[in-house]
Amino acid sequence: MRGPLHFWVVIVLLILLHFLLHVGLGIGTRAPDLLTIALLLSARELRMGSAAGLGLFLGLLEDAFSILAFGANAVAMTVVAILGSRTRDLFVGDSFLFLVCYLALGKWTRDLVHWIAAGDGVQAAFVEALLVRSPVAALYAVALGIVAVLFGGILREAPR
Repeated sequence: MRGPLHFWVVIVLLILLHFLLHVGLGIGTRAPDLLTIALLLSARELRMGSAAGLGLFLGLLEDAFSILAFGANAVAMTVVAILGSRTRDLFVGDSFLFLVCYLALGKWTRDLVHWIAAGDGVQAAFVEALLVRSPVAALYAVALGIVAVLFGGILREAPR
């Protein structure tokens, strides 16, 4: 039986796998952003304050391994968590199309807020960072997010 406990186990596994790939195996930016996927999926299940706290916590964890622009990940993840939590009030159910759009826009929004918060000394060119690399990363996140949802069995349809 798949229930709330199974959902949170999948979220924790995504977080641990993110740090294993990025830090433990040293893959770095070539590894998928499983932290954002975990945050986006969990934000739909949490109230706004709890989602913001989780986003801040995950952002600070990510920033602990960042040399430059400390705090940019914390700001980006908090904003994405708040926006993700608000979608629960705006969109009922989790259709496949909604999930694809939600994950893609969530990942792109995270990259946009991080780019803004990173500051001039660290920012890559806007076109390269947000119009070339970010959409590819968003598609990568969508693909892995769908796998996580299917594995976790957490896709809900609208109530009848």
